[in-house]
Amino acid sequence: MALHNETGKEGEELAAQWMISKGYEILHRNWRHSRYEIDIIAAISETIHFVEVKTRKSSSYGLPEDQVSKSKLKQFIKAGAEYLNTSIPWKKVRYDILAVSIDNEVNEFLFIEDVYV
Repeated sequence: MALHNETGKEGEELAAQWMISKGYEILHRNWRHSRYEIDIIAAISETIHFVEVKTRKSSSYGLPEDQVSKSKLKQFIKAGAEYLNTSIPWKKVRYDILAVSIDNEVNEFLFIEDVYV
């Protein structure tokens, strides 16, 4: 597996554990439908959260949250809509980015809620 794929998997695992520690229930990881994918689908307080996880081990190529393009956000929102078509109704829906910066000593998490195009 390529190094960036390993970093991504590590970041998604750290993100899921971080969300659980904050009280979220993880409903799905790497949910796929057709050409769409959502890294994490979680719930808390009658709200469903679709979460795009971006991970970096270095800021040499920019911050992780900066790697979510406008076209990625559009696909992300379409993926969430596809999921909602097949699930129970939710009172609130949020599209979020969870940026994970992996460091040997302290990992950093930046949770950006309610992102839209």
